[in-house]
Amino acid sequence: MMGTSETGYQQFGVDDNEEAPQGMIHIVPEAGKATRWNHIVDLDNFFTRVYKYHQRHGFACMMIQEVLELFQFVFVVVFSIFLFNCVDYPVLFRDVPKGNKTKLTLDDVVFPPNQCVSNMGLLSWSIVIISIIFWILRAIKVVYHLFQYWDVKAFFEIVLKIYDNDLENVTWHEVQKRLREVQLEQQMCIHKRELTELDIYHRILRYKNYMVAMVNKSLLPARFNVPLIGEVVYLSHGLKYNIEMLLFWGPWSPFENNWHLKEDYKKVYKRHELAAALAKNITYVALANLLLCPIILLWQILYSFFSYAEMLKREPGTLGVRRWSLYGRLYLRHFNELDHELNSRLNRAYRPATKYMNIFTSPVVTVIAKNIVFVCGACLAVLLALSIYDEDVLTVEHVLSAITVLGAIVASFRVLIPDEHLIWWPEHLMNAVLAHVHYLPARWKGFAHTRAVRAEFTQLFQYTATYLLMELISPIATPLLLFFYLKHRALDLVDFYRSFTVEVAGVGDVCSFAQMDVREHGDPSWNNLPPPSQAKGTPPPNQNYYQAEEGKTELSLIHFTLTNPNWTPPTDCNEFVSGVREQAKRQFLNEYPMSTTMSDEHSLGMPGHPGVSTILNSMDHGRIAQSGVGGNYVFHASRNEGPVMDRFFQPHSGLPPAPSIGASVFGLSERTGLPATADLLESNAMDMSINAIYLHQMHHRTMHRRGMSSLGPSEPQRPPGGSLYSQERTPLLRPPSHLS
Repeated sequence: MMGTSETGYQQFGVDDNEEAPQGMIHIVPEAGKATRWNHIVDLDNFFTRVYKYHQRHGFACMMIQEVLELFQFVFVVVFSIFLFNCVDYPVLFRDVPKGNKTKLTLDDVVFPPNQCVSNMGLLSWSIVIISIIFWILRAIKVVYHLFQYWDVKAFFEIVLKIYDNDLENVTWHEVQKRLREVQLEQQMCIHKRELTELDIYHRILRYKNYMVAMVNKSLLPARFNVPLIGEVVYLSHGLKYNIEMLLFWGPWSPFENNWHLKEDYKKVYKRHELAAALAKNITYVALANLLLCPIILLWQILYSFFSYAEMLKREPGTLGVRRWSLYGRLYLRHFNELDHELNSRLNRAYRPATKYMNIFTSPVVTVIAKNIVFVCGACLAVLLALSIYDEDVLTVEHVLSAITVLGAIVASFRVLIPDEHLIWWPEHLMNAVLAHVHYLPARWKGFAHTRAVRAEFTQLFQYTATYLLMELISPIATPLLLFFYLKHRALDLVDFYRSFTVEVAGVGDVCSFAQMDVREHGDPSWNNLPPPSQAKGTPPPNQNYYQAEEGKTELSLIHFTLTNPNWTPPTDCNEFVSGVREQAKRQFLNEYPMSTTMSDEHSLGMPGHPGVSTILNSMDHGRIAQSGVGGNYVFHASRNEGPVMDRFFQPHSGLPPAPSIGASVFGLSERTGLPATADLLESNAMDMSINAIYLHQMHHRTMHRRGMSSLGPSEPQRPPGGSLYSQERTPLLRPPSHLS
């Protein structure tokens, strides 16, 4: 079992005693020290607030944002009511003459206040009343956050000695290190003497790890076939909010508090009873969503219009820009990966992913798009030329509208015309994406050129127009999916909680996958280790159920080890990580000596995998510009990649330095001319990319040796008279002595 070297955890039914772990000491803070943060009851919320406080730039920025969101809500409601009830549109459009006036004023087209009120019907008044109730609740929440984050501000300044002005220059890793030091003085958690990095991540990501695991095991989200479109994976923010409310923090959720699963969920004989109760709760929530559907739908339409109308007018091609979908962000997320860490990875993968999607073109669509652009562009050019010659042309009816529409059509159809300089190299680009996202289905290997793989990748990397459409139909789709999909998975969800929840000392109940135990939840085709039941001499019943898919456990462990270099994993896991990194480094060095000049044509000694310069170019030395609806996303190395900076400034941590592939092998500092800290940031990302590529290649070789196709799951056959795993051993990791 993992975690014995740093913190104990137990499977349900093994030992339910609630005695404190041995060696636990409660230290009373010295006189004169701040004691208000001694024994924090809800550490999950506290650490989450500390993380958000750091990432959202401090107290002033957070509270200004929340207050302005209150104002924004009022503006949307008032402005919408005004547009529907206070504007005399017949006069505005001159369908009804207004006396002998040739020029209209605002007073001519806007009704007086008393007439506005009289024009408001039942629907308008219902919206106003509901909006007032919602705004009051939201305002109470903002006031509550005001006191919460004022306390966090005091904690940062008094205990952590970090002021708001310094937050931009302090990494999360540094904040986390100070939290661990404060634990020794303040004893924020009285159930443990020391907190590890994994403990803090568990507290912040307790529910997120469950969601990632459910997506990994295909419990969520819903998949269904749409005629003429194919398979669709649907997950909107509204649906995600309802799922999280039902499964994690809502009044009827399986958790009785933030850190403890209800005891009934740990008992097998209660599964059907709990599933029936959960299904009933899902039905109630679905009905509530159905009743509120008209109001929520109206809000979605208005908010989307106010948010994107100006942007579409200014940049009509915005809808053709791609972005990582909500489902993709969960599918590609590591266990124990914070938001800023995930954003950094996906931003790095944005450019190669865009290039991959752009190489798929249809000759027929291209021909049609070129002709539409030619015709509309010609009309647009004439109208623009005439308006330049005489501005009175713009006063002609519908001319300005025609210019706007024609410009939007030209910009939209230009997206369908491929760049003539694009090179057809799908496998290369897909592997460049893999180097950063770390997770892609194994069945895609060798089929990146097919439209079937492109269609599946579209579920992860969708058009902005698709994203907006999914959000707009969310009020309608959410109640339907809750009732017809999630309700029927209630028993599977109950079984999931019971099978994949463990109690960690000083942390509470967490998803067992988040422990990143490669022997307990790893896949032998990814780590070449026998499962724990195999070590005990008993055949595993349906062992695949307890394995994470797509190497999620193995890759998450390596990523967490690189992100937190001072964290000491258990022996088995440490040997696995060291073995992977050593083998990946050796394979690269054998193929490319230091004197070798590397180019995009090289492939790390692995056919079909990206060369080193491909990865370096897609990283762009830490400056990742992502064109998206929200503008450009810039990767700030100083805030996002703290562990490497700390490793640079504090090389003597008392632990052996983790082997680094990037700076030592690739010679980044000699070639890039970047500061040493930036080189180390690139080294960390490069290290993880090389390890991820190596693990995928090793998995492919293992599956090939077993005679299994990577295009679909199949159960390996046990060789007659021998162990399933004895013939599959690689030098990656030696088995423990009692298994040799």
